[in-house]
Amino acid sequence: MKELMLGNKAIARGLYESGVCFVSSYPGTPSTEITEEAVKFNEIYCEWAPNEKVAMESAFGASLAGKRSFCAQKHVGLNVASDPLFTMSYTGVNAGLVVVVADDPGMHSSQNEQDSRHYAKAAKVPMLEPSNSAEALEFTKLAYEISEKFDTPVLIKMCTRVAHSQSIVETNDRVEFTKSYEKDIPKYVMMPGNAKKRHPIVEDRMKKLLEYAETTPINKIEINSEEIGIITASTCYQYVKEVFGDEVSILKLGMTNPLPNDLIKNFASKVKKLFVVEELDDVIEQHVKILGLEVHGSDILPRIDEFFQNQIAEAFGKEISKGVEIEDQIPNRPPVMCAGCPHRGLFYSLKKRKCTVLGDIGCYTLGAVPPLSTIEMTLCMGASISATHGFNKILGKDSENKTVAVIGDSTFVHSGMTGLANVAYNQSNSTIIILDNSITGMTGHQQNPTTGYNIKGDPAGKINLEALVKSMGINRVRVVDPYNLKECDEVIKEELAIDEPSVIISRRPCALLKYVKHKSPLKVDSEKCIGCKNCMKIGCPAISMKNGKATVDSTLCVGCEVCSQLCPKKAFN
Repeated sequence: MKELMLGNKAIARGLYESGVCFVSSYPGTPSTEITEEAVKFNEIYCEWAPNEKVAMESAFGASLAGKRSFCAQKHVGLNVASDPLFTMSYTGVNAGLVVVVADDPGMHSSQNEQDSRHYAKAAKVPMLEPSNSAEALEFTKLAYEISEKFDTPVLIKMCTRVAHSQSIVETNDRVEFTKSYEKDIPKYVMMPGNAKKRHPIVEDRMKKLLEYAETTPINKIEINSEEIGIITASTCYQYVKEVFGDEVSILKLGMTNPLPNDLIKNFASKVKKLFVVEELDDVIEQHVKILGLEVHGSDILPRIDEFFQNQIAEAFGKEISKGVEIEDQIPNRPPVMCAGCPHRGLFYSLKKRKCTVLGDIGCYTLGAVPPLSTIEMTLCMGASISATHGFNKILGKDSENKTVAVIGDSTFVHSGMTGLANVAYNQSNSTIIILDNSITGMTGHQQNPTTGYNIKGDPAGKINLEALVKSMGINRVRVVDPYNLKECDEVIKEELAIDEPSVIISRRPCALLKYVKHKSPLKVDSEKCIGCKNCMKIGCPAISMKNGKATVDSTLCVGCEVCSQLCPKKAFN
């Protein structure tokens, strides 16, 4: 049966057909839909884990028990999961274990542009790279065969374009798979004496995988011309085909770790000029150069951002398709927090108090953009709390009474708890604000351990944030409603004045949640409005100025009444 599928959905279908029984992931764009699609198969147990490290370790446990398992994350999530990954390379697996890492060239929803191929090389595990949805399904099934044949976890590298593009796939039936668990201390207990004996096994495995890379059909040569040969992979293969068609010869790599040697040399011998087209780092290009071959790539194409067809055509001196000409320049539409976003009132209160705000990863990071311009630092998941601790320890009283960390509820569970433990243990006078919007907002409303529901929406264990924070040694815990500006302002003032660690929980559900009941949209009494623009200071997209007066878009307004608290003339009603 043939079907049009997103790349991520095709991965999930591949999990089903491979007989996978266990999936544990943490949501992260552009990988999230894989797990959301996998949960639709009753044969697969799926869960959201608190973070990627926990997800990968859980998948390893399921593999150890004898069932094929899987976890997915975005590229920065693999940073969190790299600890178990590197040691899993030594232990190997029992049943097959496949890990998807979804890179984000162009940083559509990420804080960096790292290239995950380096992880495959450093951890000494094989990596496959599909270029479309059909390959996403095919490579997933192949990855389980490789995992079990070579006793290794296998990485599948997706990218935003492949993950979120649709193409035709052909589906097949599910094939069940089970292995028994057998106690094997030398293989699975990585104390130094055992690990020392496992390392040579890893090196020998890489030699065998190299032999496999030389002959696997997913690394394929297309000879069309003796003039130009291009080595490429993943979405870049699609770009090259669109630009050149059958005008050039191509070595299309489906396996990018280990990279083949003889296959590349053979391909190079068939063309006069050799090129590599790859996004981000010059991983393939450097390998080709080590083989002693003359090659072009990074000298004509950048090592930043994702590529596009016209860019590749221009790099090769090929005529660029002009496409449709647009006479008027399209205005930029910067991202903003939604109308009724519960974070807006809290950020306004922080700005009013001229606080130094160290932020974290989530939709609330938009508190850094005008007109609020509140957040001054965002590094990685959980870093807001740890960084605030260090910031305050260095600056002392000059900082403690005006600096706060802000972190979402899901992010706090992901990697903020250890930072708070550090604050409590080392007694820094730091104020931490947990922005509890009752969901994992940025990646599309996934459940988390604080919501009380699992991935299917069924009741699940629920972390009580107040009790958790107190149990970690924080004596002062306050809860505020971010729609109440007076309450926010007073609590922030009080907690910053206290000479001990404290936590403020700003609690209000995300305005986009389906079960949230909103009030009627507000209207502006133009007779009362004096055009002072106080209401514009919160940056709500539902409010604009027209003919010198404030106006409210009733299709966006959720009646949160934050704006009305700023109006000196009570013009909002």
